[in-house]
Amino acid sequence: MSALLPVLAVLGIHASAKLGYLLPALIGLESMGVPSPGETALVLAAVMASQGKLRIELVIAIAAASAIVGDNVGYWVGRAAGRRVLTSPRGPFHRRRLTLIRYGDRFFARHGAKAVFLGRWVALVRVTAAWMAGMNHMRFRVFFFWNALGGISWALAIGLVAYVAGDGVVHVIERFGIVAAVVFAAGTVAAVVVLRRRERAELAELAEREESPVA
Repeated sequence: MSALLPVLAVLGIHASAKLGYLLPALIGLESMGVPSPGETALVLAAVMASQGKLRIELVIAIAAASAIVGDNVGYWVGRAAGRRVLTSPRGPFHRRRLTLIRYGDRFFARHGAKAVFLGRWVALVRVTAAWMAGMNHMRFRVFFFWNALGGISWALAIGLVAYVAGDGVVHVIERFGIVAAVVFAAGTVAAVVVLRRRERAELAELAEREESPVA
């Protein structure tokens, strides 16, 4: 997601403020368990704020509220419907949903209640963290505390980092030119590619381990 920063800074973003404020609202869908680019949307909105098109405080507030509300919906759906919905063969991403559930089970078993907070920061868990809490019948008071703490701190951290980085890239271009921006972009893209490869490898390893006869 951070690979978008130099590209957006170089090309500029031409979108209305109303549309821009809808971007962090996508986080709510992701938190409910619907695969959507929530983090990417927050980064994009924060970069727009760094260019003066949006207000960063509103971007962060909408992102945090969307994360909390979406997670609460996911919690109650998970508590009511349990694994039946996520394990249903109907609908898209069936194999990925099964793998994420297995990963989430282990993550929750390892970290307990604070997994709700940590799950907000882990790409493999963020989509299913609220569902897992509901399916495991975590006390709602405990869930709400860790969920709110995770949603607010995550929105602040990602939003502010993207805001500062987006503004910083513009200054790099102004001072050192387009070549420096391209070098910066290449380094950022390389870092993102490495992280994505690690994520895919971990998912593949988990799926292989679960499907093996020994497992």
